[in-house]
Amino acid sequence: MKNNLVILVVSLFCQIILGQNASRKPLHGQVKNDFLAIESGYVMNINANVRTFIGSGGLFDIMARPKDTLLFSGLAFQSKKIVLTEKDCAEVLFIAKLDLVSNQLKEVVVHKELKVKSLQGGSQKIVDMQFEDDLQSSPENKVSLSDQTIKYGMDFVRIFKDVKKALRKNDEIKEEAISDIAFTEYAKDNFTKDFFTKTLSLKPDEIELFLMYCSNDPQSKQLVKPDQKFELIDFMINKNKEFKKAEVTHK
Repeated sequence: MKNNLVILVVSLFCQIILGQNASRKPLHGQVKNDFLAIESGYVMNINANVRTFIGSGGLFDIMARPKDTLLFSGLAFQSKKIVLTEKDCAEVLFIAKLDLVSNQLKEVVVHKELKVKSLQGGSQKIVDMQFEDDLQSSPENKVSLSDQTIKYGMDFVRIFKDVKKALRKNDEIKEEAISDIAFTEYAKDNFTKDFFTKTLSLKPDEIELFLMYCSNDPQSKQLVKPDQKFELIDFMINKNKEFKKAEVTHK
């Protein structure tokens, strides 16, 4: 009797999964920008756990249905998250307008290489100063193995405020989107490129998409304090396992 019950439960579960997948239909889409033709990048459907490439003319095809969340990522444009509506899925060609990566946004993170030349203009410049080792002392333990974090990475709150300031003229950008962008900038500023390409085995053009994938999980915003880097590493390693399971489709 127990065996029959288990088989029934498994059968029902499989039918539900198959039914959900069957309800998704091919979404024919195109990514556009007002100033530059987009010819490459990724589109990922988080709910269906599939991703595809953006091809020539910005065209892409992906399985989707209303309320699915799509992530768009590429080297030339700012990553974006879109929750599909009934209208979007009914379009013959779904259009996603994407913004280019602005120089203003690139400069919201102040790296250790930037030096303070003047004490004028407020005390924040003093806060951003970084101090190196001297001959007598060293604040860093150089004997232990590196955890692949960056020594002078900035804090999430500062990055969030700077991103918000950089995007303040665009009223259409929601607080959640700013938070997603801030998290990706925080992660890139606090971890070395080797962490993403070697430890996580990501391709360089996959890093942005992966970080947007992580930022979609609310837990990511709870692991952005300086003393939580090891928890954040563990979180990203686990998210990377999920990310790698996504089916990659081709046009």
